[in-house]
Amino acid sequence: MPAGAGRRGLPPGRHLCWLLCAFTLKLCQAEAPVREEKLSVSTSTLPCWLVEEFVVVEECIPCSSFQAKTTPECGSTGYVEKITCSSSKKNEFKSCRSALMEQHLFWKFEGAVVGVALVFACLVIIRQRQLDRKALEKVRKQIESI
Repeated sequence: MPAGAGRRGLPPGRHLCWLLCAFTLKLCQAEAPVREEKLSVSTSTLPCWLVEEFVVVEECIPCSSFQAKTTPECGSTGYVEKITCSSSKKNEFKSCRSALMEQHLFWKFEGAVVGVALVFACLVIIRQRQLDRKALEKVRKQIESI
């Protein structure tokens, strides 16, 4: 009887599968998009772009080191766009997601998917070889018994 034949539980390769699944889930959570926080205060303290129409004056650009320290809108994404609200004519900054940042996140995700696919392809090949060896051993024993 081979060692560990009487044990119940996951086969040896399954522990690795669960570990990889947990790692992938953690990676995806780390890359989840930043969501705007809902503020439960009166509309007078809300930014004007939440309550009225606005026009984008400057497109989405990365924050400077000074802006990152002084402008709270830079904190969530690191990018801001300058807007002008239509009714109040106020100039404000609004946090935004740049196309470059989205492209970077997309390629990180694609890389993770390819990596996971390669790992599972290797696991399939290893498992197939194990099954082939078992089948050949079984056939060999049957031939020997004749």
